[in-house]
Amino acid sequence: MPVEKPRSEYRQVVALLRAAIADGEFPPGALLPAEPVLAERFGVTRATVNRALAMLRTEGLVRPERGRGTTVNELPIIRRESAGRQAQGVREAEGSRGAFDAEIRGLGLVPEAVVSVAEVAAPAEVALLLGVEAGEPVLARVREMSADGVPVQLATSYLPLGIVGGTRIAEVDTGPGGTYSRLGELGYAPVEFTETVRVRTPAEDEVVALRMDEDQRVFAITRVAVAEGGRVVEVNRIVAPAHQWELVFS
Repeated sequence: MPVEKPRSEYRQVVALLRAAIADGEFPPGALLPAEPVLAERFGVTRATVNRALAMLRTEGLVRPERGRGTTVNELPIIRRESAGRQAQGVREAEGSRGAFDAEIRGLGLVPEAVVSVAEVAAPAEVALLLGVEAGEPVLARVREMSADGVPVQLATSYLPLGIVGGTRIAEVDTGPGGTYSRLGELGYAPVEFTETVRVRTPAEDEVVALRMDEDQRVFAITRVAVAEGGRVVEVNRIVAPAHQWELVFS
């Protein structure tokens, strides 16, 4: 179907490709035709097709595959319910290792997290939130998280060593329900959460880890978990592709 005037040609191509994807002509994971083929199909130049695909990549609807071409994003939008996801029954559902694990399983996808755990010097902003001195040792849990093999989130949790040192939280596998369930067993169950959300471009290492384009956007979330008595028990810095997630606050 050729494009029409007077709307800019590349925006018309964007709309036509969106419709083709929505109608199932190009299902999730499908390889789009090469740029010359699309140019002939829509009666436009290859440069116009290239610009249209760049916009669709920025939105996250398609992504480049090195050595293959451009494919349709194989993952659905992930709905992240800021409060409800932290309920114990949700975090521990069917042996899930926390909220992320449960979210991804709930979509019928396979969650995976590459986890590293270490004692680190508390960054100044984290130390202020945790109520410790800047540079004081804290436990850091670093996770690279994926769904069906596609990276969708990076997260680093900082926790007070005086509470979690030598416990299962200091191990790679924290068990069913994840860190918050173990904190509950230690008498520090989080009862309040505050999340601060910013939208920004990804850093160089995030571009690589999340397989993003440099001009795409991420949600940068800082979550602070507070136990009874006002003790901050975790500061979690989360980075997630904005096109892949829907944030819900209730």
